[in-house]
Amino acid sequence: MTDFRSNYYIDHTIETITMTQEIDIPLDLKRVALLGAEETKLGDKKGALKQYRKGNLHIREYKDKLTVHLDKVDPREDPLGHLIQDAQEVLIGLAGAALGGAAIGTYIYKMKKNSPFRKQQAVIGGLAASLATGYVSYKISKKIKEKMD
Repeated sequence: MTDFRSNYYIDHTIETITMTQEIDIPLDLKRVALLGAEETKLGDKKGALKQYRKGNLHIREYKDKLTVHLDKVDPREDPLGHLIQDAQEVLIGLAGAALGGAAIGTYIYKMKKNSPFRKQQAVIGGLAASLATGYVSYKISKKIKEKMD
């Protein structure tokens, strides 16, 4: 009887959450909550010990609870669609890295006209700039997304 009630609780709760809500599930219901779910490396762990996916459902396992939210797109089925619909901050971070790295690399290349190591300096500077601008772009867009949710 306990399994029936637990399964009803999980199914009913999942049906009522919206795309942006994350709900907590007691660890007592772990076995039921993870029925049919597969462990995955895809997604932001947010400090979780493990994470699982079951269709569009993203489940994180912490020491004291599970959290569940519903993605619009399953990243295992459509990685690009998932980035566009659910993880825009990753795309913004990648765009920031590409644009920042290209801009700084080009600037260094133009400024070091007489240097025999001009290409190497431009590549190293561009890579360093892409790491910095990508990280900053990602963090800022993630903060904005969290405030909007």
